[in-house]
Amino acid sequence: MKLYDVTIIGGGPIGLFTAFYCGMREMETKIIEFLPYLGGKVSYFYPEKIIRDIGGIPAISGEKLIDHLVEQAQTFKPTIVLNQQVVGLERLEDGNFLLTSHNGECHLTRTIILATGFGTLKSARLGISGAEKYEGKNLHYSVEKLSAFKDKHVLISGGGNSAVDWANELLPIAKKVTVVHRRNEFAGLECNITKLKISSASIMTPYVLEALHEQDDKIKSVRVKNVETEEFEDIEVDDVLVNHGYCIDLGPMKGWGLEVEYGSIKVDSQMQTNIKGIFAAGDSANYKDKLHLIAGGFSEGPKAVNSAKAYTQPEKELKPIYSTTHF
Repeated sequence: MKLYDVTIIGGGPIGLFTAFYCGMREMETKIIEFLPYLGGKVSYFYPEKIIRDIGGIPAISGEKLIDHLVEQAQTFKPTIVLNQQVVGLERLEDGNFLLTSHNGECHLTRTIILATGFGTLKSARLGISGAEKYEGKNLHYSVEKLSAFKDKHVLISGGGNSAVDWANELLPIAKKVTVVHRRNEFAGLECNITKLKISSASIMTPYVLEALHEQDDKIKSVRVKNVETEEFEDIEVDDVLVNHGYCIDLGPMKGWGLEVEYGSIKVDSQMQTNIKGIFAAGDSANYKDKLHLIAGGFSEGPKAVNSAKAYTQPEKELKPIYSTTHF
């Protein structure tokens, strides 16, 4: 079994950029991704969402960002393993780690960088009985193609970043956008909330989805309830998009002895977990004053790589490495 210097668990944006930087540090690298493709949450939930908070890139779709990151990650030809969930972790007598996947395949590595996001991430489902039968029809938890909502009345349930962002993205395409939120205040970036509030979107607060009405096996209309007055209103819709957050599950990692805080893995200033040789970056990692942006994860990944390099070669002085060193 080949021994790798570092194995990155997670092939999302942070895992991909971390793999590139591993190559910069001339470390034999393997990526293990649970999904059958690279890109993680970005590819799965919002390939068409426009991302604007990465320095030097004014605007880019999630899909295009992942294309660039995959190309960059493959610069130094890391080994990429898809469609595997790592379930077992064992520290061997020589200090190396043996990882076991759900299908029994084993991976040998000196260090581990966890870039798993929040682990197994699933959209929180709509809590209305029978709602699941409309999934794949006109009840959605993510947007794969904006064009699918062209000239339709789309009702969005939620008030966080995702709900606000999708409302703004859909307004130029949809016939009408209605946003239903149980609170009067929205959560998210102030500029996006302001953009929504001054737009043509119909904003209903404080309301919740109360019932779904069917016609021809699809949602024809919804009933919403004002949580303060308890008054009801029926609204005809073409599509319903639910953004109620995510169900977070670290899965088998919960049994590895890692220190977990607020649903993610506690690390120090060098991205080191409480288990020597295991590091974390991106949404996997939790520390004081963390910046929850992709751009923040892009700095955490290289920091974790540098720490892994120092861990495997403690006798050597760790010198700064820049892209101009290799290109």
